[in-house]
Amino acid sequence: MTESRTTTAAPGAPAGENPPLLEVSGVTKSFGGGRRRLTALDGVDVRLGRGETLGLVGESGCGKSTLARVLLGLERPDAGTVRYDGVDPFALRGKELLNWRRRVQMVFQDPFASLNARMSAADLISEPWRTHPDVVPDAKAREKRIRELLSLVGLRDGDAHRYPNEFSGGQRQRIGIARALALDPDLIVCDEPVSALDLSVQAQVLNVLSELQSRLGVAYVFISHDLSVVRYIADRVTVMYLGKVIEHGETEDVFDRPQHPYTAALMSAAPVLDASRAAHDQEIQLKGEIPSPFDIPSGCRFRTRCWRAQDTCATEAPPLVVRPSEGAGDDHTALCHFPLEARSAWA
Repeated sequence: MTESRTTTAAPGAPAGENPPLLEVSGVTKSFGGGRRRLTALDGVDVRLGRGETLGLVGESGCGKSTLARVLLGLERPDAGTVRYDGVDPFALRGKELLNWRRRVQMVFQDPFASLNARMSAADLISEPWRTHPDVVPDAKAREKRIRELLSLVGLRDGDAHRYPNEFSGGQRQRIGIARALALDPDLIVCDEPVSALDLSVQAQVLNVLSELQSRLGVAYVFISHDLSVVRYIADRVTVMYLGKVIEHGETEDVFDRPQHPYTAALMSAAPVLDASRAAHDQEIQLKGEIPSPFDIPSGCRFRTRCWRAQDTCATEAPPLVVRPSEGAGDDHTALCHFPLEARSAWA
């Protein structure tokens, strides 16, 4: 077991690597005011390279969707910075802002609610070109590009003139993906994109996303409650709890060697196909309810549910513990006074 160390550095790519596509540093976002002030994000740090997938996991209310809205430029952070290729999108205006919006697109959770039922697949895919007409300048080129996008997501040319109610859920989500690709983005934020689909269809859509990434080099921020889905598609994983990033690292490291007790509890509850692992790993039953985001506990915000909590956890904010990754990528980091050292320490 490698020795851990305590540091105040933010998680990130090793020195010498190319600058990240996306870099979020110290981002805070609150809503409301006075005693009813809700801190949705509290000092969040995120990095994402070109052509990579970052899985974002955590219970409902942990801040995943708020972070997604910040990444899309829909919410301005109260503090901290967001940079794409070193550029702050919140400092852009006019045409510069419009051009930046082309680079970041979204695939929504519900493939039916996110598509206008009165528009054909061709109309839905080409809709972004109304705002960005210079991407595909003429009608003939647009027809060709629609066919190309349909083919990319595994649909036929004849599907262009069909309407959402004529497609299955998986096919509708493919149209949503094609629409997101219409502006040739660098990054697509996927908000629970397969949670509304059957398991077999989920696998098909995930394969489409993976193939598109290999072919086009697009990066994903993939938000999901389904840990098996995240393990399949993500290169790295960020775990959030009550607005904070509490663990970050390469996917296999985080899943197989969780350092934060909350992450270990999440992983222990995930279905496992390997019978030997299932027998070895006991599910961790967390006690108590998630604290109110209007009244976050002092010190470590997870301490009220943590079986390893001690007096220090109530009085001091936990340090960022960094352990070198088992792979060749980012270090594995956790925000904890008493990080786990091995799988045997889970229970």
